[in-house]
Amino acid sequence: MIKTHIAGYPRIGAQRELKFALEKHWRGEISQRELLDTATALRLAHWQTQIDQGLDFITVGDFSLYDHVADHIALFGCIPPRFRHEEGSPLDNYFHMVRGKRPKASQCACHADTFALEMTKWFDTNYHYMVPEFDDETRFNLHAEALLDQLAQAKLLQHPIKITLIGPITLLLLGKSKQPDFEPLNLLDALVDQYTTLLGQLKQAGAQWVQLDEPVLGLDLPASTLALFDSTYNSLKRGGLPILLGTYFSELEGHISQACKLPVDGLHLDCVRGLKDLPAVLDWLPNYKVLSLGLVDGRNIWKTDLEQALKHVTAAFDSGKNEVWLSSNCSLLHCPYTLADDTGVLPAVRNWLSGAIEKLGEIELLKQAANALLHGKALSTETATALARHQAAVAERHSSNWVHKPAVKARVKATEGLSFSRQSPFKVRRAVQQQRFNLPAFPTTTIGSFPQTADIRALRKRLKAGLIDQNAYDTEIRNAIADCIQKQEVLGLDVLVHGEPERNDMVEFFGERLDGFAFSANGWVQSYGSRCVKPPILYGDVSRPAPMTVDTSVFAQSLSKRPVKGMLTGPVTILQWSFVRDDQARSETAKQIALAIADEVIDLECAGIGMIQIDEPAYREGLPLRKKDQAAYLDWATLAFRISACGVKDETQIHTHMCYAEFNDILPNIAAMDADVITIETSRSDMELLRGFGEFSYPNDIGPGVYDIHSPRVPAVGELVRLMQKAAEVIDPAQLWINPDCGLKTRGWPETLEALHVMMQAAKTLRTLHQNVKLCA
Repeated sequence: MIKTHIAGYPRIGAQRELKFALEKHWRGEISQRELLDTATALRLAHWQTQIDQGLDFITVGDFSLYDHVADHIALFGCIPPRFRHEEGSPLDNYFHMVRGKRPKASQCACHADTFALEMTKWFDTNYHYMVPEFDDETRFNLHAEALLDQLAQAKLLQHPIKITLIGPITLLLLGKSKQPDFEPLNLLDALVDQYTTLLGQLKQAGAQWVQLDEPVLGLDLPASTLALFDSTYNSLKRGGLPILLGTYFSELEGHISQACKLPVDGLHLDCVRGLKDLPAVLDWLPNYKVLSLGLVDGRNIWKTDLEQALKHVTAAFDSGKNEVWLSSNCSLLHCPYTLADDTGVLPAVRNWLSGAIEKLGEIELLKQAANALLHGKALSTETATALARHQAAVAERHSSNWVHKPAVKARVKATEGLSFSRQSPFKVRRAVQQQRFNLPAFPTTTIGSFPQTADIRALRKRLKAGLIDQNAYDTEIRNAIADCIQKQEVLGLDVLVHGEPERNDMVEFFGERLDGFAFSANGWVQSYGSRCVKPPILYGDVSRPAPMTVDTSVFAQSLSKRPVKGMLTGPVTILQWSFVRDDQARSETAKQIALAIADEVIDLECAGIGMIQIDEPAYREGLPLRKKDQAAYLDWATLAFRISACGVKDETQIHTHMCYAEFNDILPNIAAMDADVITIETSRSDMELLRGFGEFSYPNDIGPGVYDIHSPRVPAVGELVRLMQKAAEVIDPAQLWINPDCGLKTRGWPETLEALHVMMQAAKTLRTLHQNVKLCA
């Protein structure tokens, strides 16, 4: 028997309907009821698409108004005390938790804004989840009404339903302890009781299966944690609902036997990233259990090689399996809705691509081919034609001259064995740079981008539509840059940026100017909340045909006597935040990009730009989940940054930026990047992320983000002073810069100027305190 399903579907809407509805609700332009009506319509449309594409189950529980981990916090009632309010609706309190601010549409103004839940990356993806907070006061209290409402809506379609939830062990391990020496797994028994009750309710309400995702099984887990799985899933069986245990993003290596023996009804295997596990799973998994094969890549956009996938399906039945399900390896959340008719993509490349809807079609086509093969029947003409056309596109990509450029490959090969180091050690460079720039204590700057206003977005649309020419566009962009420089001068920032009004996205902008990239018109994916990105499609060898930022940077610097940073995106981030080719090693592609960025860095320096920021927010994100694979990644990722940055003189100051990740386990590698200044996100963690830098004795300068730009909340001066004093307890004040925790692109000008004014007041206070301490000493 073969059945088909998916682990999840994109939430935002084919035209980003959810994004726009959320933002209207937060601004007070639509009611809560109107927002929820939009969500209901989207869910029904998504389920109907799954039915129309032939899936045997529709998936319920994958939809979220902001984040699925935050949904589980609300579902199990473990909301931190600062967000627990008697007044206001549960949805208002939910948005307070994830944004630190209630919607303007809320009628309750009884609670002040506060810092939101910490946000970090969902394993090694570019999706950000809200981090649960646990302590010995945490209690669970099931609130299943919203999920049961979704199930009732899905039942109207009269199609088998599979619920998808995060498994209890993963949910606890994704969280953070808010008190010393407290272990979140101490809460497991209490949480499992709530899960068991929920499964019983879901069964009674008409669900046929539940998929409990435990992607932590792809991590290196201690024996004590592994031992908890058996008792946990024995308890969950009391709920009476058949359980499909889901794993993805990594191999199960070391945990295969245990995963196969758990008291569940089926196992979902990531056959894209964990294909090496399949032979052992075929041996270990009892034949009476369902085996779900995740053969279609939910994290990339290339068409699946269905002939290879068909071999794995055949192997599963040859091993004696009675029931095999076909699926994506993980949720399709990470893919655009569709790319089949996207007019923005080069026609030669478009035929190689597969969005979420196309991936549903791949799963169905694979099922049809497998059923025919297993029953000894010939494919129908329609299926045979579709399969042949599909495989021809797969073969074409791998042999295309668009993909392979010998000159680029030769340049990368010539880097082998080179160390790529700066001319002098940091202490020498620091003295030279201080003499050049003469910065005060606690220098102030921003991360790079300033608000992308409606006027700027409209200007970009007019250019694309041919309503204005390039000269008119460039004039308006220069006016926006001049305005941004002037605002920073008034604020008194020490190091300025040009504000990036010409950039649609920090990766897409560079991809448009590099060979080897293609772009979609509507290939949006969710990054967090209402924030969506449109990743470039990195299909071939990468090179830089011409300078990309020099003219803009020179113009911006001409407007101020203060240093204006040249702003670049680093090679690892361009790699991570693109849909990257899968036909060569990622390290090879990273070096190609690094050489292109290195050319830009040298041109900027030659043009007189004294500070150059090479952003690498995705450096930690790319770290493999298994420790055995991490050293090799860190070696080539660090090398890629050094290739891009090492060609400049001592007097040129190299900055980098990283955000929303745990850095403590890779601090030696971050130090080896040898950037003169690194800025990091620390505001949501109350500076706790900085402690590791202090314990490591991080040698270079560092700017801990003092306020959260992902929330519209404006902090108080005292709050920022307190955070920087806390930073100065673990880092030498002489090394500290002051800055927001990320770029300001998504914020409005009024709140941006207000928050930066507060930051500058905090800097003045800190300088006075610092001077007094020096005088006393």
